[in-house]
Amino acid sequence: MSRHFARACLLALSLAVSTGLRAQDAAPAAAAAPAAPALSLETCIARALEKNFSLRISSLSKDVAKESLNAAQAQFEPTFSASTQRTMVQASPNARADTTDTRVGVAQQLTSGATVNLSSSLNRTSTNPAGVPLNPAYNSDVSLAVSQPLLRGAGSEVNRATIERNRLGVSIANLSYKGSVLQVVRDTEVAYYNLVFARGQLAVKQHSLELAQALYNENKARRSTGVATDLDVLTAEVGVATARNGVVTAEQQVRNSEDALLALIGQTEFNTEVGAVSLPDTPEPAPSFDVSYKLARENQPDYRSTEAAIKQSQIDANTAKNGALPSLNLGGAVGLNGTDRTYGSSLDRTRDADGRSWQLDLSLSVPWGLHADRARYRSALATMRQQETRLEQLDQNLVVQVRSAVRAVETSQQSVEIFSKATELAVKQYELQLARFKAGLATSRQVLENQDDLETARVNELLARVNLRTAFANLHQLESSSLERHHITLAE
Repeated sequence: MSRHFARACLLALSLAVSTGLRAQDAAPAAAAAPAAPALSLETCIARALEKNFSLRISSLSKDVAKESLNAAQAQFEPTFSASTQRTMVQASPNARADTTDTRVGVAQQLTSGATVNLSSSLNRTSTNPAGVPLNPAYNSDVSLAVSQPLLRGAGSEVNRATIERNRLGVSIANLSYKGSVLQVVRDTEVAYYNLVFARGQLAVKQHSLELAQALYNENKARRSTGVATDLDVLTAEVGVATARNGVVTAEQQVRNSEDALLALIGQTEFNTEVGAVSLPDTPEPAPSFDVSYKLARENQPDYRSTEAAIKQSQIDANTAKNGALPSLNLGGAVGLNGTDRTYGSSLDRTRDADGRSWQLDLSLSVPWGLHADRARYRSALATMRQQETRLEQLDQNLVVQVRSAVRAVETSQQSVEIFSKATELAVKQYELQLARFKAGLATSRQVLENQDDLETARVNELLARVNLRTAFANLHQLESSSLERHHITLAE
């Protein structure tokens, strides 16, 4: 490659990044603005739990489940009824019957399946022409009726099935919300750590640009004394342009990471300045598979909600099994009544038990073959077995996920140690090569190569530290221990 062609390439590259140069030169003037306060991980998590859209939606699902339980419990509340009816029959110009009937009552369903109905009525009947001893006649009565299923619909287990199923539904909704909280906490941690990495990488790139600029300045000075050639200056100038391009790319990654974090913590104004962030300094011990797996089985929301779903399926199966029985109902009623010329006297006769009545009945109903009910029972059993199989699958997945998460932490811990040593070595190699260059024993290209190695080592070490924190975040999500670690309490 000729020297003139190399200079032309350098000129094109310099024009492409000239805008970045002017922006960097103008940066000190804008540095006078006050910096945003430091932003801690705990603050980000607190904001996410308060404003995150996914959590707000999941919280409403809990409210829906609670109201479904309230509606199910209402089936055992008493029902009051009242009615009045006026009837007039004109058979002929001289024959008319006039009746007024008023009734009040209360009905109550019991958990045994029985229905209890207590009612009372007042009735007035008059005819024209009068042909009866009492005209008008007033009749009052009080009756108590009970109907109890003996096969289908009998027993508290069947009649409370809807309540117990919805009670489990509330638990599942709470577990689903807990899972959403764990996911938001994990995502917030990862987004926070990604921002730490992006800003740390930008700092490394800026430092590399400073080193490249210093090398370029020294080469220019050495050329003026005849020690360095135009090629040395050109090489250093290309190194400056390349380093500046790395800074521009790193700045873009910082902005993207800031937006990702702001979106998670519910911040809709993306022009908000994000304060300084940093990795937690608190070291964590090496994880144990047995401990982590035990925590995951006991607390993992999806696993526990599947256990609750199995209980729901068992309730459905028991209800369907009862529904496959014939309907056999036993009913009985007793009553008191009284008739007289006035309302008051008819009520007195009722209290005196002048008139009494009773009733006993037994009814049987059997659908031909019970095919539909038996099919529903078989379907409920299949659903229960499906949920049990899913629980076994979740258990297997937990084993695999916990093993992988523990290995990721162990590997990241080793990577941090390795890349720390690599950075230490890269620093010494760069300093040695720079000293050799100043002594005239190395070229600019060799210095730039060592500078690239140093930049790569620093970025790799930072990435290893971020990956370690991310691996711990993934493990804590599986264990459901991140709530306790961040002092988060969920209301049941």
